[in-house]
Amino acid sequence: MKNPKRVKPFQEANILETEFKRELGLFDSTMVVVGSMIGSGIFLVTPGMAQLVGNPGWLLLSWVITGILTITAALSYGELAAMMPRAGGQYIYIREAFSPLLGFLYGWTLFMVIQTGLIAAIAVGFARYFGELVPWISETNYLISPIQISSGYALSLSTTQLTGIAMITLLTWTNMHGLHYGKFIQNVFTMTKTIALGGLIVVGLTFGWLLGGGSVNFTDLWTPRGEVDIIPGLSATTGYGLFIAICVAQVGSLFASDAWNTITFTAGEVKNPRRNIPLSLLFGTSIVITLYILTNLAYLVTLPFDQIQNASSDRVANATIEAIFQNSGVIFMSIVIMISTFGCNNGIILSGARAYYAMARDGVFFKAAGKLNAEKVPAMGLVLQGCWAAFLILPRTFDSITGTYGNLYSNLLDYIVSAALIFYILTIAAVFRLRRTQPNIERPYQTFGYPIIPLFYIIGASLLVSVLFAYRSSTTWPGLIIVMLGIPVYLYWSRAPVKD
Repeated sequence: MKNPKRVKPFQEANILETEFKRELGLFDSTMVVVGSMIGSGIFLVTPGMAQLVGNPGWLLLSWVITGILTITAALSYGELAAMMPRAGGQYIYIREAFSPLLGFLYGWTLFMVIQTGLIAAIAVGFARYFGELVPWISETNYLISPIQISSGYALSLSTTQLTGIAMITLLTWTNMHGLHYGKFIQNVFTMTKTIALGGLIVVGLTFGWLLGGGSVNFTDLWTPRGEVDIIPGLSATTGYGLFIAICVAQVGSLFASDAWNTITFTAGEVKNPRRNIPLSLLFGTSIVITLYILTNLAYLVTLPFDQIQNASSDRVANATIEAIFQNSGVIFMSIVIMISTFGCNNGIILSGARAYYAMARDGVFFKAAGKLNAEKVPAMGLVLQGCWAAFLILPRTFDSITGTYGNLYSNLLDYIVSAALIFYILTIAAVFRLRRTQPNIERPYQTFGYPIIPLFYIIGASLLVSVLFAYRSSTTWPGLIIVMLGIPVYLYWSRAPVKD
């Protein structure tokens, strides 16, 4: 079997020539990072984390740990991005450092679950909050009632699902018409939601403090309260249980903080990428992590800890605003989250197609995805991504005991969290490997604190992965299986050399 032909050998990877238009400046690139990170997670994941760790102090420290890991990873990615400023980002780094197969497995997982599953989840999240304003949009208002395809799965089309699909279609269409449209949407919506999130923080830290509901959280930071078992008989009340609880809780905060790496996919469209990509990664992740920690402070200032743990449908941001403004808070938070999810999905849709472009150019994805349209964007990659993400909205999981329906993509995202962490670890390990195998390649930016900073991430993330495989095996091993299913697909794609 022949390996797929590469677009250019690694020795030329630092040349700035590109088919794309370089239209993203430092501000635009930072907005891609910030906008892709801030979705719906920060408004929803805190209750589950609070239940696991059991007290306000460890909840805040869990977010700090996530922040340290995220910024550490971003600092390490900056070196790779400055070395190889090409469309494809993380796919390129893994391919060049290790092998085309490992690069493909990342791209395969990105397309099948990571990127498209996120797009589907965010689109439905947008639609659910839209339904707070327009009652016609409801998960129980079916255009096509659930059709059972097995005992545990069904297909349906509700007005919520339809709205989610419409959102994906609209953002795919606008991004097909040129980077300037996607950039405009990204900048406007990211600035708007950043200001809105800042407003939530200010309101919580001022008016919430005056209410006094959360004052006990700060007079008694560390006493365990209302924690749940990680597994039967193990909770955060013991030292070991606390360590495991913090690791498992990272699933929520890391999910909320994910997608910061999407700017690397668009490296072929960034002006002065050797400078602007590392800076945008640092600025973007730092801004978001600061906002996230302050947001959780606002929750704790406003609400007693048990109300955070038991927030209705995990909507802790709604509960915070309602405590201050009563019923009008529901409308405000619905609008904020709609803006947040719309801008988030635009950034993820915009960037993902660039990775598939790089794969197609290597001969391991549909050939049409490797071509740019007249507007210099990978239109077919956008279409394929949009179609698969829209499809992931349709299947439903079915719980025969409760008679309720869930979403297939939610399960897939749970499955893939550990696999995504493995790819992050591999990518940061690429910094070490490429310094050894390609020491003479120009590195305009070198990882801050090397080797301590990247090694810290590798050790920390490896601990998290180990704990997840041990204590959340039902949602980790299936993720690894999804990754491994890419091996026969790779063998199929790479069975013949690419023709120019």
